[in-house]
Amino acid sequence: MLQAPEITPELVEKDKVYCEMGLTDKEYDMIKEIMGRRPNFTEIGIFSVMWSEHCSYKTSKPLLKKFPTEGKQVVQGPGEGAGVVDIGNGQGVVFKVESHNHPSAVEPYQGAATGVGGIIRDVFSMGARPIASLNSLRFGNLNTGRVKYLFEEVVHGIAGYGNCVGVPTVGGEVQFDDSYEGNPLVNAMCVGLIDTKDIQKGIAAGLGNTIMYVGSKTGRDGIHGATFASEDLSEDSESKRSNVQVGDPFMEKLLIEACLEVIHSDALVGIQDMGAAGLTSSASEMASKAGMGMEMNLDLIPQREENMTAYEMMLSESQERMLLCVKKGQEQEIVDIFRKYGLEAVAVGTVTDDKKFRLLHKGEVVADIPVDSLAEDAPIFYKESKVPAFYEENQSMPSYKPVIDDYAAMLRKLLQQPTIASKEYVYDQYDSMVQANTVFSPGSDAAVIRVRGYDKALAMTIDCNSRYIHLDPEVGGQIAVAEAARNIVCSGAKPLAITDGLNFGNPDKPENFWQMEKSVDGMSTACSKLNTPVISGNVSLYNESNGQAIFPTPIVGMVGLHESLSHITPSHFQNDGDLIYVIGEASAEFGGSELQNILEGKYFGKAPTIDLDIETQRQSQLLEAIRAGLVVSAHDLAEGGLAVAVTESLFTKKGFGATIMVEGDLTAGLFSETQSRFLVSVNKENREAFEKAVADAKWIGAVSRNGKLVITNNGEEIMQEDVEELQQLWKGAIPCLLKSKA
Repeated sequence: MLQAPEITPELVEKDKVYCEMGLTDKEYDMIKEIMGRRPNFTEIGIFSVMWSEHCSYKTSKPLLKKFPTEGKQVVQGPGEGAGVVDIGNGQGVVFKVESHNHPSAVEPYQGAATGVGGIIRDVFSMGARPIASLNSLRFGNLNTGRVKYLFEEVVHGIAGYGNCVGVPTVGGEVQFDDSYEGNPLVNAMCVGLIDTKDIQKGIAAGLGNTIMYVGSKTGRDGIHGATFASEDLSEDSESKRSNVQVGDPFMEKLLIEACLEVIHSDALVGIQDMGAAGLTSSASEMASKAGMGMEMNLDLIPQREENMTAYEMMLSESQERMLLCVKKGQEQEIVDIFRKYGLEAVAVGTVTDDKKFRLLHKGEVVADIPVDSLAEDAPIFYKESKVPAFYEENQSMPSYKPVIDDYAAMLRKLLQQPTIASKEYVYDQYDSMVQANTVFSPGSDAAVIRVRGYDKALAMTIDCNSRYIHLDPEVGGQIAVAEAARNIVCSGAKPLAITDGLNFGNPDKPENFWQMEKSVDGMSTACSKLNTPVISGNVSLYNESNGQAIFPTPIVGMVGLHESLSHITPSHFQNDGDLIYVIGEASAEFGGSELQNILEGKYFGKAPTIDLDIETQRQSQLLEAIRAGLVVSAHDLAEGGLAVAVTESLFTKKGFGATIMVEGDLTAGLFSETQSRFLVSVNKENREAFEKAVADAKWIGAVSRNGKLVITNNGEEIMQEDVEELQQLWKGAIPCLLKSKA
């Protein structure tokens, strides 16, 4: 693309330069009307990133309004860097999830690394100390060299950044499916802790106050990153590596400490990180939220490259940068704090009262835009919605009835499915113990972080089964929220709220928009029922490659509270002789299941049903039983059903085995993915009290020390498997696939 000085406003219009930036003719005409003239090259660039889906949510805003966002626990809902929930003692938990899908598709290491860095900045810009990171990853099946490369490099990128920045990576999920082959998903979540009196907001208030730039210098990396994230991936996407930023975790560590000190200075008015759309979004959003304007002199912006244009500086997404609004006359106080950490803090602008976003460069006004038109008043589009033919076809299908000849062989196959298999290859690369507060690290239903100095802890998880959403987005959306809550409850915590990462295909296709619409409906219903409001989130659309959309994947990040450390409950069996219970009956539901994937190589039919009243009751009863000290371990039943859950529960303690009895339909009993079910172990002496406390609990067997998994059906032994052998298959599956030649 030509540089700004060579392109006049007339050329922008005549050659439709704005189309290259992702704007439509209609949007260009709207901008011309707002400005009362033709916008220049820098101005149209600023509009293009601020009106991109990634920044403006112009397609998704009508849907996001459906989410419940309030509750007595909510301190700060959507609209700031991250949401905040009250956890007592004057403290709040701060969290959010963000996607970095497109950058990770073309430059997986830096794409994933900077995704981690960006979400950590969202959390500490609120004034919170980041205490944990999680991630949700999706890749194609591990049978091509490219998918293996993407998978390995994304994991290396998350580890490379997260391990250096000093924030433990404590949990996550990885799923594999052909629909993600050309467009992997990389969603990063960060959780922070704050004294609620210290909450900061991204505002630039107070006429004449100073705007200060802190952190790394601005370079040419990441230009048009927000626009790149708002278009389909194609064979040309490889050429857009320059849209991917480069991260420096050591700089970020310094920035965290400096910003957490600066929030205690009364000189600070507002603070925001420079994320998507860099300096443009942080500056314009801070002014717009305060009902003010802003003037910046771009000659003062710290630059690491020579001869940068105004366009390049405003659209750069160089990492580890923050923008502060500081009381006039107290700038030196801020400079001194950052200097202590070896960081630069530079005055670059002032707050005005004319509601204009004005930029000066080399003595000229290079942009003069009504600030609200960039942020609050960006256009909203109501897209066409259409029920896909394949959805109606799936709904009309008779129930799928799988045929299994050898149940033991099927269990072995399920344990080796990459989506079910051990993710040790992934999380062994992460530092999950830094900060020394981690109780449960990756591999548990939910990660648990102790709140130092208090008798309480935080549970956190990130979840979504996109296969169910592909088959039935509304039901699947309910399941995504309910499964996250089940994971939190299994750890002994009360679910508090969610952050969502809505990953979908091109919303201009009516069938894709319908999937978005119905997913949000399902999630909203479940959030209301489970009292887990949405406090933050991110929308990532245009996740397509060569015209083929990913499975709709609305990620749910959830945090819960352990009101006492004594409530913390492991997800694996703990003692020889403990009784094993399953809560909830299995039905013959196999649509979207791992069993169907193995037998048919595709997903079809109906997704499992869910009754949110039953879900709520079982979660509540199990949590009360845990708090009463009646439960030794709890694990939710998910992919692979009961057989996989029991087997996984045996893998932590060497030499453990179990004998369980399955009645009725053996295939459903072992492998159905019927919802709202839990696997629980209980000490013998608590049998009567537990059964009284949990209405739908059914005793099915006991934990042993013989190292064997024995399963009987109606009195007949169906399988007797060596647990250690099963564990080796489960552990070795992903490393084995990575080593095999594509």
